[in-house]
Amino acid sequence: MERLLIVEDEPLIAFDNERFLGDEGYVVVGTFDCVADAVALIASGASIDLVLSDISLADGSGLDVARAASAAGLHVLFVTGDCPAAAHGLGLGWLAKPYALRNLTQAITIIDQLVQGETPKRLPEGLTLFKREA
Repeated sequence: MERLLIVEDEPLIAFDNERFLGDEGYVVVGTFDCVADAVALIASGASIDLVLSDISLADGSGLDVARAASAAGLHVLFVTGDCPAAAHGLGLGWLAKPYALRNLTQAITIIDQLVQGETPKRLPEGLTLFKREA
């Protein structure tokens, strides 16, 4: 997982995540604070490996971003303070805010392991994985 889309409406968190993840070698293909812009990028066919989405956004719900991502065959990790049950079928997991930036990179690594069919040995603090259909 190298190419990330960040969907976060808190400017400081979005900036910190974008800068930190870039420094860690990830390619941030976009950082948006609203559903419409994120969905437009997803619909454009941009190369995205993972969508990091908050739930509460400037113009709606991160669940709508996740629905668009899912329809495009993209993986989603919710990064939010409170994750509703409806998110469980739309993403692979949830990293609870507040979180340490190192836990964010560890969570991305865990999601990558899941996608590769591996079983993670240890989860970072604040990460909950959703049960997957067999």
